[in-house]
Amino acid sequence: MSPAPHPFTIANYRYLWFSRLASMFALYAMMLILGWQAYNLAREDMGISASAGILGLLGLLQFVPLFILTPLVGWVADHMDRRWIARIVLAAQALIALALGLMTASGGITLGSIYVIAVLLGICRAFLGPAITSLAPNLVPKASLPRAIALSTIAWQVGVIAGPGMAGPLYKVDAALPYFVCAALYTLATLAIFLIGPVPRAAADKTKSPLQQVGDGMAYVWTNKLVLGAITLDLLVMFLAGATAMIPVFAKDILNAGEIGLSLLAASPAVGAVIVALIFSFAPLSKNVGNSMLVAMAVFGLGTIGFGLSTNLYLSMACLGICGAADMFGVYVRSSLIQLHTPDAKRGRVGAVSQMTISASNELGDALSGGLAVLVGPIAAIVAGGAGAIVVTGLWSRLFPQLGAAKTFDPPEDLESEPAAGMKR
Repeated sequence: MSPAPHPFTIANYRYLWFSRLASMFALYAMMLILGWQAYNLAREDMGISASAGILGLLGLLQFVPLFILTPLVGWVADHMDRRWIARIVLAAQALIALALGLMTASGGITLGSIYVIAVLLGICRAFLGPAITSLAPNLVPKASLPRAIALSTIAWQVGVIAGPGMAGPLYKVDAALPYFVCAALYTLATLAIFLIGPVPRAAADKTKSPLQQVGDGMAYVWTNKLVLGAITLDLLVMFLAGATAMIPVFAKDILNAGEIGLSLLAASPAVGAVIVALIFSFAPLSKNVGNSMLVAMAVFGLGTIGFGLSTNLYLSMACLGICGAADMFGVYVRSSLIQLHTPDAKRGRVGAVSQMTISASNELGDALSGGLAVLVGPIAAIVAGGAGAIVVTGLWSRLFPQLGAAKTFDPPEDLESEPAAGMKR
């Protein structure tokens, strides 16, 4: 049997990878500056704890449209050309970044305008996520998919590093400059998707109504305990132990690190994630995949506790780096299991459910952290969340034994057949 081709030998995948790199660079740079602006605007009239709650509200405003639209976006990703969905959404995000730059340059940025932008970004991310994640398995053979996922995550995490890493210094030069750079990056990401040629797709089921098909996607997640366990574990761990929303609080009022420290802290989780992703891109994980994910989630909780207790910038960066490395383990295993254990005809709908839980864990986790910070302070909120993540991981290992039993990524033999990568529609 010939070895699986490296994903970068496939032109369509290279275009997708570059688009993801540019768009993630822009997204995380933009979100960091949005949070920084919102926190500083709030601090003009509020105390530290109340201002931290504003950051939690930003996460909630992004989650609500995604939650409402989840049934629709999954069905759309399974019935429309996924390339066109990505093109339209990325172009819309370029316009949003341009609008933010113009508002900031004119001095018209307010908390109200930031709230509106957060909702619009939530809508864009709702449509983009299922389309992009469902497109990748159509571009490479099954045997190449775990490596493609690792490479895709590298693009994501490099964006997480480089975006915040450049956002803080650019903001010091001119507050509007990061947004204009993000608009250019989103434009490049859009153009890259236009270069992707025709891709294979499983035939859509036309015998059922859209509502029935949405129900089928939800039912598949519910009945496949391996997929359900992987999705819900990530949901609860990241919901409880998400520390990223509090980074502006720690940078400004606990570590006194300023804008440069803000960028360093925001980029630290991605450094750990990229190291792990690079390892997987050369040597994909092939044994004890389920137990690896469980251990990683417990380590994530420990890293979060360390970050909450730290009063030193470099120690805080190290703890966040450990969190990023552990999260990368979880992302890699969960994404590979979900993609390889889901038929292509359902990937959009299952991807939408997965995205909703990821967003719930991130954006609602931000809201939880902000709410707890108001009640007990930011330090206690972060430490409690990390401890909760460890408890949930232990509980999930018992409730979903299928996770620990997953030794490899191999899908069941009776999984619906899929078209070969490279076939034209």
